[in-house]
Amino acid sequence: MYIISACLYGEKCRYNGEDFKSDAVDQLVLGHTCFAVCPEVAGGFSVPRPPVELCSGRAIRPNGEDVTDDFLKGAEATWNEIKNKLSEEGETVELAILKARSPSCGSGTIYDGTFNGTRVPGDGIFAALLKKNGIKVISEEDL
Repeated sequence: MYIISACLYGEKCRYNGEDFKSDAVDQLVLGHTCFAVCPEVAGGFSVPRPPVELCSGRAIRPNGEDVTDDFLKGAEATWNEIKNKLSEEGETVELAILKARSPSCGSGTIYDGTFNGTRVPGDGIFAALLKKNGIKVISEEDL
């Protein structure tokens, strides 16, 4: 089974109410069971919503509001949903393809929390949880 960021699969769930549909992802997942997820929506966030960036491990909005607990809640809820799906389907996760630089799904590079487009090494909260559980994570930019 492949885990896919729902926005890459065409769901309009990004912070700005848009998707980030990826033809490269569509081609890669042909013939595979896929499970589309949005940990931010699972954490109770609306669509659209204010942007969030990670700063010193905390999920922060431009006004300084700390929404880390909601991000953690969404990541855990999504991981539990995946584990339940795996149990039902009798499958394993082959790969997670997650949205680059997202504070939830970013893998390897995220924004630095200054909201000026500066990128730094790091993982989003959900991507880090998947990696901690032995799941290989890539972004659409790795394809």
